[in-house]
Amino acid sequence: MDDAQARAADYLDDKLQTVGDLDSLDALLANIHSQHGLLKQQLHDAHRDLHAAKQAAHDHEGSLQQRARSFRADQADIDRRLRVITASETSDEAVPRFEAVLDTLQRLDVASAYVELLREVDVLSKDAQTQLQSSSNAALDPYKQLRSLHTRLIPLQDNAEGATPQLLHHIDKITRALRTQALDTFTSDLEKVLKKIGWPTPDASIPDHLHEEWQSAVAKLLELQMPELEGVEYSMGPGNDINLPAVLFPFEVLVQPLEMRFRYHFEGDKPTNRIDRPEYFLTHITTLLNDYSPFVVDYVQPVLLKHFRGTDVALKSVYIDATSAFITALLPMLRTKIGALLPKVAGQPQLLSHLMHEVMNFDTTIREEWRYDGGYGLEGWRGLAWEFLVQADWFGRWLQVEKDFALARYQSIVDAPDFGDLDYESVDPKATKPTKGAIRVNDLLETITDRYRPLISFSQKLRFLIEIQIAIFDKLHERLQSNLEAYLTMTTSFGRAVGGVTKEEQDKLQGLEGLERLCKTYGSADYLEKAMRDWSDDVFFLDIWEELQGRASKASNIGSMTVADVAERTSSAVVSGTDGGALFDETAGWYSRLRIRSEKIIIDLLNNNVREALRPYRNINPWSTLSGSSASANANVSTTAELDPLLTLLNNTLSFLSRALALAPLRRIARAGLATISTVLWDNVLGRHRFSTAGAAQLTADLAAICRVVDENVGTGAAEAGLRKCLEGAQLVGLPVKGGKSEIKAPVQTNEEEAGEDWGAWGGEGEEGLGEGKRVEAKAAGEELGLWEVEKRLFADNKSAREVLDELGMEMLTETEARAVLGRRVELAG
Repeated sequence: MDDAQARAADYLDDKLQTVGDLDSLDALLANIHSQHGLLKQQLHDAHRDLHAAKQAAHDHEGSLQQRARSFRADQADIDRRLRVITASETSDEAVPRFEAVLDTLQRLDVASAYVELLREVDVLSKDAQTQLQSSSNAALDPYKQLRSLHTRLIPLQDNAEGATPQLLHHIDKITRALRTQALDTFTSDLEKVLKKIGWPTPDASIPDHLHEEWQSAVAKLLELQMPELEGVEYSMGPGNDINLPAVLFPFEVLVQPLEMRFRYHFEGDKPTNRIDRPEYFLTHITTLLNDYSPFVVDYVQPVLLKHFRGTDVALKSVYIDATSAFITALLPMLRTKIGALLPKVAGQPQLLSHLMHEVMNFDTTIREEWRYDGGYGLEGWRGLAWEFLVQADWFGRWLQVEKDFALARYQSIVDAPDFGDLDYESVDPKATKPTKGAIRVNDLLETITDRYRPLISFSQKLRFLIEIQIAIFDKLHERLQSNLEAYLTMTTSFGRAVGGVTKEEQDKLQGLEGLERLCKTYGSADYLEKAMRDWSDDVFFLDIWEELQGRASKASNIGSMTVADVAERTSSAVVSGTDGGALFDETAGWYSRLRIRSEKIIIDLLNNNVREALRPYRNINPWSTLSGSSASANANVSTTAELDPLLTLLNNTLSFLSRALALAPLRRIARAGLATISTVLWDNVLGRHRFSTAGAAQLTADLAAICRVVDENVGTGAAEAGLRKCLEGAQLVGLPVKGGKSEIKAPVQTNEEEAGEDWGAWGGEGEEGLGEGKRVEAKAAGEELGLWEVEKRLFADNKSAREVLDELGMEMLTETEARAVLGRRVELAG
């Protein structure tokens, strides 16, 4: 059985498995016939496609054979022709000879084009020269064609890798010669008009009959220069190179007699030519602007507008604006003069510094008063100072001169005998007093700012800031820091032994003399720190800061310094990129830390002196034995004699500090001293001794004396706030035995009277409470709480204790402290 029969048998076995499947036999046969027809159709289509493919292949093969026969015929014809032309026997010999002929023909064609180009150049040149003899206006057209031809040849020459340098040089030479000839002719025409009006007199004017001749003469010069102005960019080039704007030909003619006058006055032996007075020739230029700008605005400006309107040149203010064009024409004579003067003053620091600052002032005048932008638009004119400092590389020398001057001035300030004296006159009476030296150094630094404020270059400003201003700030900080370290050394036992400081000198340093020395450091640091904070908000330094952040985010180096080095000298925000930084953050931070440290040492000195002054007072113990006739005598109680050293110390110290310091640091220092007084009195007096009514009144009088001294020098309420705890303790321990009207004080009793006090105020015996009708009721308004009532409520529980303390107006004392203090009362001693 073949494969087809086997597949048919399998198919039938699959479809006819049961007797019931025979019923679907007709449908099965119909399906088989349908599939058979479909397969026959597919087979027919395949035979047809095969036949078409065979026919296409046959046709393609025939076409290729025909093309091959045609190619061989053409090749044979070419070979025959080559042999005939070159008289060669084979095509291999004929090809090189034929290529040589073609090369000769090509060179002949190029030479013919060159000759034609040279002929065209010669025709244009002769035409222009002929026209110059008869009609100068007509000469501009052939010149423009020649100029345009030369302009088109330049990029072609570059693309041809410099193949025709002689041709380009020849055309350029002819173009330049024609330009020079035309310029001389047109300049002569304009000079004739200027001679007629008496130029260069400041009041010169163009009469009506010369208007047409004037406008024609100016227009011809502008038209001659027009090809050079169109499409030429002048701006900052790579590095520090710039392309300066051209001087318009009419203005060259106008400026010629002015330049001769300038050279006469400032290049000869005239008195005006002084090496130490650069302001003479700079002021002369501004005088020329003032004198002649009306003329150029009235008579040159209309011609510029008419000639340049609608061209690309009109977009450049340095050409379309007559005043700007006039300034551009005057600047070359200044460049020449300054360039000749700089080498002469290079070895004389003062003259070099003076020259550069006068030039910067001139630049500012031209830029701001005359609105000159040099044609650079928003970028602005950088100025003559920038050209010489950056392009001519004079900045390093000038910076060194300014640095030497600033350091010499700083040293003279430091060496002055009154350098360290507090200045009470130059600042607000309520402000912290700096030393005269700090004020002078600040004035010096502000002067330095004014000297480099006009600079355009950011890197130059940054170098001035870091190498001069911040460097002087650092020097002064080191000096103040060393003064503080020297004080600390001399006030220690080790320092006295090593430094040879006597006991008397050390005592002075721990008194007002030492306090004044500390205040000098504090005041100077505070003054300069505030100055730096104010400078950080100045627009000039804000601009430097913003540009510094912008550059630091894009590059790892700023000028000759790394970003990390700049951040170390200015602010860490330069590296981190965080907001809120300022240019003097690091330096101001050093001064802030010095100020804080100085204040801490002042506080430590005051606290030590306070403890020493309180030594006699804390060793006495009259508090339980004092007696008086009545409490009304409290107001007349004299101060304890042992308290006088403290009162004298406070009066002298705070009186001096109130004049030397502002109110805020004065209050901080006074508060720290009062805290020490409060601690000493609390620990050694209130917390150690027992008090009678009179003893408590004496303590209250002593505290009141301290408060008076402090309030007189610091301000009302300062002492009460600092001694609040002791005042409340004295008030509590001095409560009258019996309450009453607050206006009437209870009598001061002796120990015997206090011992025999009626204990019925307790309300009976035991803890059952008060006797009938004796229960303590809430005090009416104006009544004062008595000792026994306060004692009962204070020791009852914390809630009751807090309530009675609140009624007494006590805020500082805790319940535990109040019980301990009240327990020091002799009546409650048992």
